[in-house]
Amino acid sequence: MGKNTKNKKKMKGAEKTNLKTEKKMLMKQKKMLAKIGEADIEELLAKYKVDPTKKDTPAVEVDCPAPSPRVNFSVITHPTKDQLIFYGGEFYDGQKAEVFDDLFFYTIAKDSWSVLRCGEKPLPRCGHQMVATATDGGQLWLFGGEYSSPSQLQFHHYSDLWVFRLKSRHWERITASGGPSARSGHRMILLKKRLFVFGGFHDNNQSYKYFNDVHFFSLEDYKWSRVEVAGVAPPPPRSGCCMAATASGTILVWGGYSKASVKKDADRGTTHWDSHSLVPDKHDPKGLSWKWVSIKMGGMRPPPRSGVSFVVAPNGRLYTFGGVMDTEEDEESIKSQFTSELHSFDPENRVWRRIDVTSGKSDKEMQDKVVTTVGAFTVTSSSSSQALEEPESGPSPRSHCGMAVCKGTLFLFGGTFEEANRDVTLGDFYSLDLQKPTAWRTIIENKSNQMEWAGSESDSNSENESSGDQESSDESDEDSDSDMDVN
Repeated sequence: MGKNTKNKKKMKGAEKTNLKTEKKMLMKQKKMLAKIGEADIEELLAKYKVDPTKKDTPAVEVDCPAPSPRVNFSVITHPTKDQLIFYGGEFYDGQKAEVFDDLFFYTIAKDSWSVLRCGEKPLPRCGHQMVATATDGGQLWLFGGEYSSPSQLQFHHYSDLWVFRLKSRHWERITASGGPSARSGHRMILLKKRLFVFGGFHDNNQSYKYFNDVHFFSLEDYKWSRVEVAGVAPPPPRSGCCMAATASGTILVWGGYSKASVKKDADRGTTHWDSHSLVPDKHDPKGLSWKWVSIKMGGMRPPPRSGVSFVVAPNGRLYTFGGVMDTEEDEESIKSQFTSELHSFDPENRVWRRIDVTSGKSDKEMQDKVVTTVGAFTVTSSSSSQALEEPESGPSPRSHCGMAVCKGTLFLFGGTFEEANRDVTLGDFYSLDLQKPTAWRTIIENKSNQMEWAGSESDSNSENESSGDQESSDESDEDSDSDMDVN
């Protein structure tokens, strides 16, 4: 019997072209990997997988030094103790990337660190999301993220969901179908016993895609559901945005980063400045129907930037720090401007406020300030002037750092910035009393000037650019922007 081809969908010309291009890029990448002697990414990840006979190894906390410099990691407040919990992240020295899978605990009163040694746990990742709940003595929920090979030519994105039970100190992988596709740079928040996931991206060096879908995971029945969205057009796909829940049960989303192809072998990034509210349908008892509403925000709103780090305090107020703006000087040159601005946002009233910790200047005086790193100094530019100043105390300009709030104190760790042609990963640590934000307290000093850069001084990202730059190091956030959303 002959084949029935009547209903067979024909591949369009554009699809054929894209497929051929991807195959060519894949072959080129394989040749490059063979040249540098790097194993396939599945082989690289296999060495981190735990022997089945050791999965139930009792967990032990061991005293240790502070975490090494990193970016696109997660840091959250322990739900029942005065501790901060750090997980994952990445480091790049100009030649090799390292992605982490360690879980650190910082005891605030003792200024001490410990790390967990255990059996089964999530594979190394960055650009993931983690939230905490006080249920059953405390739980940490982790979703997604990505792993990059040492050369940053290969990437693996995760779609797995894990829970770390703080009381028993063990990781458990949750098996549930219908969840979001593999991604990093997404955002995840806890609202009424549900984990809501929005946005993110997937980039494997052959193709990339940004998302604007919404899913939630029920902490009651352990099931994924996709949110049915109505109303106005949803936010354009993005990663590394800011996301917060309000007391009324709505979800606010603003900012973020995405890129799109503008011509053959050329992409253009977009830093978003729009803001939206996801509102539940009061007539839907299952809570599956929601609608997007475009909204306006008041006060002194931060200008568009990628790699903005943010944290929601227990009182519901949100704080943002840093970020980077790319300014195109010509067709071949892009300049990155990093900032050390600290802002607060009231989700209920949708009002922004600039917090100037050291200078005592008003919001109006500071509204156009942008800080750019130049060696050991900072360049402060405004609409009328640009001057070279001594660096202020506290965190220097950066993107994709980690932030957490515990008992009215804001903590800030790590991140990244560009100095000359180097991408510097930071490992400094600070705190700030949010009741009286008059000065940052340094817990770990910035020692970035002591770090060795292994890459070329003329081009710190030559390997990445030759293979198609991926966004995680650009977000987390906003990262990741890329993704320390997000950075």
